[in-house]
Amino acid sequence: MYNSLKEVLMEVPLSFGAELRRLREAAKKTLEAVSKEVNYSKGHLCKVERGGKKPSRVLARRCDAFFETGGRLEGMLDTLDSADAGRVQGRREVLATGVGSLVAAAMGAGQSGGSWAGQATLPPTSLFRDHLQQMRMLGQTSAPTALLVPLGTQVTTITRMASQSSGGTRCELLVIAARFAEYAGWMAQEAGHVTDALEWTAQAVELAQAGGDTNLADYALVRRALIALYDNDARETVALVQRAQRNGVPPRIRGLASQRAAQGHALAGDERACLSELDRARSLLVHDDAVNDGPVLGPTHLADPVSMVTGWCLHDLGRHRQAAEILDRECLRIPPQAVRTRVRYGLRRALAHSASGEIEHACNMARELLMLADLAPSATMRADVRQLDRELGRFRSHPAVRELRPGLAHAMADH
Repeated sequence: MYNSLKEVLMEVPLSFGAELRRLREAAKKTLEAVSKEVNYSKGHLCKVERGGKKPSRVLARRCDAFFETGGRLEGMLDTLDSADAGRVQGRREVLATGVGSLVAAAMGAGQSGGSWAGQATLPPTSLFRDHLQQMRMLGQTSAPTALLVPLGTQVTTITRMASQSSGGTRCELLVIAARFAEYAGWMAQEAGHVTDALEWTAQAVELAQAGGDTNLADYALVRRALIALYDNDARETVALVQRAQRNGVPPRIRGLASQRAAQGHALAGDERACLSELDRARSLLVHDDAVNDGPVLGPTHLADPVSMVTGWCLHDLGRHRQAAEILDRECLRIPPQAVRTRVRYGLRRALAHSASGEIEHACNMARELLMLADLAPSATMRADVRQLDRELGRFRSHPAVRELRPGLAHAMADH
């Protein structure tokens, strides 16, 4: 038994793949045998061993458990990922400090470009709110990359208008520009551009604060926690949203933060903490203050967000049948036009049924979802498809799985 991470790192070679191969060969196990135990494909493990594929923390944990290494492989990632950690820390500093140039640049341009104050040609902010709502609706059925340019243009345009305005109009414009930037961050994440997503979110916080809205900074923590969740970092997910659960934060944001915390606890296997956060989320969202003068923060196409997240969490906690029952009910309540939302939660539903042993049923659901996925492709969707592919990979000989595999491969490709 190792007494510290430092002792572990002194004992292992620098190559994760080489160490994994050494452990496998020492145990006299084939790649196929290991793949069945850790629920990763033989090809994936082969690439990891050869250094052609970066190992995930989930894979490291499963291999540690299988080879009984005392956490050695996961410990290696703390060293091997140091460069990545530095880049992530840089992103965190951007978000924490609100450093950005958009407001300053726009204000500078505004100072030399006259003033909108008192002019009748200034569009009412309600038009921009309506446009943002239209963009969000379009985002349900479009590739996220198609929206990034027009969203960015709107942010710049509205910010420049704000720089040429004064008083309440100036603040309103800055806040609506912040909402466009926040949605651009979500689309950037859906496009797989994590760095851009973090930068857009930082710009959103900066704009909102300049307009007198301090709440978006708290919601930004919920957004950042989603990135950590899809990176399988349970600890970071929970740590981020804990900062958004303080007194004074609006109930909706605190409720959304509790939902995300529940997902982080579920990912870590802490059922008690997960269920506690779900209870807190439900009590907070009962007093939802989403109806206000600005666009709604967070999901808008879920009839009962807490129940949907409960189903999501129960699957991660290993309670697959209960998860499937809840997701069956809640997915049917998603509006037909909300394609991106239907695919995202529908894949989680198919995953729960697959884990419950209902292979053919899961494949039938997935087949319908994959047909919709081409309308609104995304990085988060691809991550969910990969998880479903790994789950179904244990049943490669099943006719329904064999028929579905080409569609899964197509959906996992970064088009």
